[in-house]
Amino acid sequence: MLSLKKTLKSKLKEAKRVAILGVGSDLRGDDAAGILVAGRFAGQGSKVKQRLKYRIFIGATAPENLSGQIKRFNPTHLVIIDAADLGKPAGQVRLIERQELDGISFCTHRLPLKVMVDYLVQSINCAAIIIGIQPKTISFGSRPSKAVEKAVAKVYSMIKEVLRSLH
Repeated sequence: MLSLKKTLKSKLKEAKRVAILGVGSDLRGDDAAGILVAGRFAGQGSKVKQRLKYRIFIGATAPENLSGQIKRFNPTHLVIIDAADLGKPAGQVRLIERQELDGISFCTHRLPLKVMVDYLVQSINCAAIIIGIQPKTISFGSRPSKAVEKAVAKVYSMIKEVLRSLH
């Protein structure tokens, strides 16, 4: 997680406005990872610090429905958090490069994540950073696993700490 934090900080060092988008389904266990991370920011709304502004978006299973709101916010950087089959043990977290999006299985989206990311990057000329969390189970009606709950807490803390360090 330390190298992920370092990489995230490096990718965000020039950020002026950061959109944080949580993706997933709270009805399918660990698929809720992205929205759980974003939900931890709930109540904070948009935060303005000296030079950095960020806004949280909870995209659930149709993040493309928020593309208009994200475009109006006009972020310089878009951070997406989602459950992704990384072929790793449950709860493992990894930064996913845009060019890898075709080769990684994301759990429950109406529109492929790659299509939405490419659209937003081209529309608003922002940098996209995708954080994947390995699910254990995505069975309908299941609860998030302990491994993913721990990963959610770590990813939230990491993002929060990186954002604080940037202003």
